[in-house]
Order: sequence, then C-alpha cells, then structure tokens
Amino acid sequence: MSLVELIARADARGLAGSGLACLDRCLPLLDGGDDVLRPLWATLADDVPAGAAWARELERVRDALAGPGASGEDESVLLARRMLDAAPAECSGAGLRTWADACSVASLRVHRLLDPATDAALGEDVRVTGGAESQSPLVAAELRRQLTVLDALAGHGPAGLRHALEISTEGRRVLRAVVSRRARGRG
Repeated sequence: MSLVELIARADARGLAGSGLACLDRCLPLLDGGDDVLRPLWATLADDVPAGAAWARELERVRDALAGPGASGEDESVLLARRMLDAAPAECSGAGLRTWADACSVASLRVHRLLDPATDAALGEDVRVTGGAESQSPLVAAELRRQLTVLDALAGHGPAGLRHALEISTEGRRVLRAVVSRRARGRG
C-alpha cells in the first residue's frame, strides 16, 4: 500500500503520530532538544487521544522551538518550521489529515534537499509510486520510516506509539548527522 493510501486510511492517532514523527525527525533543523516533543507524543497514548492536552503541549513546543523567522533560513529549515506552525490545535478531523499529509511531503522534501546525492529539483512523488529503490539512501530511508510509522500505528493503538517513537528517534539521529556534516562543510 502506498504512503498516500496509508494516510487516507489512518485514524486520528495514526495521523497525529505520522505528522509528529515527520516533525520529530526534522527536529535537528529547529535546534530542538531530543525530548522537546516527548510530552506531545505522550498525549497520543490515551485511549481517546489528545484533546486539550494536545493543544496545550503543542503551544509549549511552539514556544520552545520559536525561531528567528523566515529571514536567513534555508528551505529545509523553513519546511520544518511550517510543519510545526501548521499543526492543528485540535487532534481530530480533516485538519489533522491535511497536516499529516503535508508533513509527509515536507519531510521527504527536507531529506531530498539535505542529501548531496540527490537532485533536489526532482519532483517525483515517491509517496504514490513507492519508488524507494530509485531514491537516494537518505530519501529512501525516510520513505520507509514514514511507511513503518503508519503501519505501527494502524490498529495497534497506544502500543504502536513506542515503535513509532523509536523509528523517529533513529531518523532524527540520521538527520542530525547529515546537518552536522553539512555545517562542517560550510564552515
């Protein structure tokens, strides 16, 4: 099943977890600590996910990751910021599906922009084609992580959150290494 189909079938917890996982993996671009999103993840563990706790924690995360704005930030940082800014205060409904879908696209774009082996201008939508094998290793790994997160959350409820968080943590470490290598190359 394609990534687009998995997002279309996901429940509220799956959508929130999917969007949050994409944001979590891009956290190194926002200079956020590894644990800044943990309380937001925790809101998804309840039988009825989120509610007021999601909105409260989302606001706290936005305050913690507030950046200088659009001036001087490269496209990858702007995409990560937009993921955070676009997160809906209500953890349900069509807005959540739109956010999860936009996060998926943005995260793949971030990985494409940061991968020196990739032509960032290529526009193939690997979310539909599932063409991980034709992608650079960084982009292919991000696509696999997104698919795995959605699979972990589908039908597994709160138990799938632990696996989704582990996958995101691994992806965050990879992206942190890429960002660090890129900074050393510029400096």
